[in-house]
Amino acid sequence: MHDHPGDLTDLRGDCANCFGLCCVALPFTASADFAFDKDAGKPCPNLRGDHRCGIHAELRQKGFTGCTVYDCFGAGQRVSQVTFAGQDWRTASREHARLMAEVFSVVRQLHEMLRYLTEALALPAARPIHADLRGALDDTERLARQTARELAALDVGAHRQQVDVLLLKTSELVRAGTRGRKKDRRGADLMGARLEGADLRGANLRGACLIAADLTGADLRGADMIGVDLRDADLTDADLTGAFFLTQPQVNAARGSAGTQLPRSVSRPAHWTPLH
Repeated sequence: MHDHPGDLTDLRGDCANCFGLCCVALPFTASADFAFDKDAGKPCPNLRGDHRCGIHAELRQKGFTGCTVYDCFGAGQRVSQVTFAGQDWRTASREHARLMAEVFSVVRQLHEMLRYLTEALALPAARPIHADLRGALDDTERLARQTARELAALDVGAHRQQVDVLLLKTSELVRAGTRGRKKDRRGADLMGARLEGADLRGANLRGACLIAADLTGADLRGADMIGVDLRDADLTDADLTGAFFLTQPQVNAARGSAGTQLPRSVSRPAHWTPLH
């Protein structure tokens, strides 16, 4: 799949080739992100017969912001078209539908790892461990190609631990290139923090909670953004040039402006202040 380092094309959701799996497999709870409760394995009432969302153009207005910031990293189309060879859960047995939802959850995690490993391989600073990264990427891709039954039985957590070791080494190598003292905010609770203009160059923000944090004008160049919760964080005029392991769902969940500078690995969300 990933012959060219940094090519994330196959690792983005392609809803046209998916059977609406995220709208079926995933649970959600009535909150600021979702208008009502939905159990795992139960189709969302907004899901139409053609697997398209009936309120796609109005998701934010109707209380489904959570849907607008989600990305399966390409797992949906893989499970729909490859693992299950185009067999629709609507026309299959209940057991088939249950298995498809279970497999989707596993493959989504594998594809998220593929996304990080692909990016890591494109980082020159990580060259000393490129062979290990390539091996991990090949192993992850091999696992994702397994049969539905094999995927359902996979200990994905154990594989993630092995991948995380390499991603952490990647982070250390990349951030070592940033001069000066680098902040370590790994797993920090920074909900609502006032970080206007903060110098976070080369910072380790892995798993940090930055929900509703004010990062206006903050310098996040070369920061490790893996697993950072940016829901409703204000990135107005922030500089994320060279920030790595930043995914589209994270950016979509934040607020930004025309002055926000993003790495090339992500796109500017449509709901942000447009560029002029």
